[in-house]
Amino acid sequence: MQKSGIDLSAILDVGSIGIDQFRGNSPSASDQRVFGGLVIGQAMFAACRTVKARLPHSLHCYFIHSGDPQVPLIYKVERLRDGKSYSTRRVTALQRGTAIVSMIVSFHRGEEGAFEHQEIMPEVPGPEHFAAEELSRHSLYPDLPEIVRRYYEPDRPVELRPIEIGRYVGQKVEDGRVHMWMKAAAKLPDDPALHICALAYASDLSLLDAVMARYGRTLFDGRILSGSLDHAMWFHRPFRADDWLLYAKDSPSAQSGRGHARGLIFRRDGTLVASVAQEGSVRERR
Repeated sequence: MQKSGIDLSAILDVGSIGIDQFRGNSPSASDQRVFGGLVIGQAMFAACRTVKARLPHSLHCYFIHSGDPQVPLIYKVERLRDGKSYSTRRVTALQRGTAIVSMIVSFHRGEEGAFEHQEIMPEVPGPEHFAAEELSRHSLYPDLPEIVRRYYEPDRPVELRPIEIGRYVGQKVEDGRVHMWMKAAAKLPDDPALHICALAYASDLSLLDAVMARYGRTLFDGRILSGSLDHAMWFHRPFRADDWLLYAKDSPSAQSGRGHARGLIFRRDGTLVASVAQEGSVRERR
């Protein structure tokens, strides 16, 4: 059955409610808490509304409180700097007057550089090998948890195709490196800033789950309590968020009830477009 796909651009859009103040909403009022990637994407969108002729090249944010999906999100943007090459914005996401996320976004006008290098893209099968019809023929399909099968449902703004599906049924990934194809489910307008915001939204999807890959477990088995503490992202080269992108993830450390995860995002042609890092609280339920 052909998917229609939810319009991610409509989810990320925020309306102006005053000078450098914007309002957004969560599309899933029935969820227990607001998805962190939604706040990241909307906060980025709000910051972009205050900058002309420059695109974000990095973001750094802290998650302070869980968000209530039934309450509007208010974004307050502070113009910290507008220099010759860079602009800096601070964005605070608030609910009921309380800050739930604090973010710094840096913008760059773009320029020619003397040095150019990038990490090599991992060799993995293309996204067509992990389509829903292919997955349904896999020997592990009957044992996959419902949340993994939900990746292929049409009512999602981002389409996800995990590669190492065996880890969802207890198989360990010895080196802890996992991969996932992803793209916006619906076509997006030709606005580079919007595609950056869309990728920021998608970058929070299952990143912290890389912490569990070495153990043959996932954050979705009900025995793990987890939550993002911070999120950082760097945008390197142009891309479209509605084209397939490979998300290569790993976790270099876990300790003291916290796990650190990082990711590299590539276009299908091997171009590295973004890097991500996140630390989260990861505890076993007692």
